[in-house]
This record gives sequence, C-alpha cells and structure tokens, in this order.
Amino acid sequence: MSSAQQKVQQHPAFQQAQAKANYYLAQLDKELSKYPVLVSVEQRTQVPKAYAFIGTVTLLTLLHFFNALAAPVSNLIGWGLPTYLSFKTLESHGHDDDVQWLTYWVIFGFFNFAEGFALRALLYYFPWYFSFKTLFILWLQLPAFRGAQTTYYSALKPLLANLSHRANSGRTSSNDTVTAEGLRDRVATATSEDKHL
Repeated sequence: MSSAQQKVQQHPAFQQAQAKANYYLAQLDKELSKYPVLVSVEQRTQVPKAYAFIGTVTLLTLLHFFNALAAPVSNLIGWGLPTYLSFKTLESHGHDDDVQWLTYWVIFGFFNFAEGFALRALLYYFPWYFSFKTLFILWLQLPAFRGAQTTYYSALKPLLANLSHRANSGRTSSNDTVTAEGLRDRVATATSEDKHL
C-alpha cells in the first residue's frame, strides 16, 4: 500500500465516513435478516445479504436508464416482493395486512391499466415516468412505509365513502352498504349453504 493511500485511510474524515458506512451496513443487514429468503440466499451464496441487496438495487437502477428495460424492471419490482408478502398475508390468521395488500394490488393494477392505452403519452410528457412509478411503488409496498395502507385511509376510503353515500342517498335503508365484514358473512353463509346441499 502506498503512503498516499495510508494517509487517506488515516485521515479523520475518511475514518468517520468508513465508521458511518459500516454502521448503516449493519443496520441494513439487521433489517434484511427479517426475511428468511434473504438469509437462505446469503447462506447458499456466501455473499452478505446487505451487499447482495445493494448490488441488486444498483443493477435495477442502472437498468432503469435504458428505456427499453424500464417497464419490465418497474413491473418486476412491483410484482416480486408484494407477491411474497401477499402470500404471507393469506397464510396469516389476522386481517391486519388485508388493507395494505388489497389496496396495493388495486393501485398497481391501475398503473398497468393506464399504461396499456396511454403509455406513449405518459412517456412523452413524463420521460422519467418509470423511475417515478418505481419509487412510488416502493413507497406503497415496503413495510417501513406501508404507503398503500396510508393511501387507502387518507384518499381512497374518504372518496369511496363519499361515492357510497351519494349512491345510497336515494335509498331509505342503510342496510345496503357493503362492508368487508358483511361480504365475509355473505361468503360464509353461501359456503355453508353449499355444503348442506
């Protein structure tokens, strides 16, 4: 090692930056340890999961710069982790994550629907559309942010309640309002009636 390299490595600013980077790597590793799939990949490949994660994020970011690959990469990001977490939600006994993942898939589906007929216009007016879409999708799906749940409670639920209220304002009975619990009860009743037939 040359003396110039030693001087740089011994500089207090370099040592402080290195300590901070190691701290953030340790925090990332701790957070990624919550996912058994990543722990398994780390054990099989002998590549630390934090480095694999950073490498994957870097690769996907670079692929976003090539417009032909931006759409598939964005959709892969929007499909991969949410699919896994949705399956975990289906297997759980509680209904805590139902709002998060049902809302996520509705929003993700809307993006793909809109792209189906308006992609050229979107890309013409917003050349970095897929980058913004990917960031928005990450905000929606990542457990740290739970953006889909936030979107549901802050925007969609009030909007749907307003539309439901307008639709029901002409009716005299308040029993026509459809709720998640009401739908579950109807499905359970229909299922039990089918078993008796």
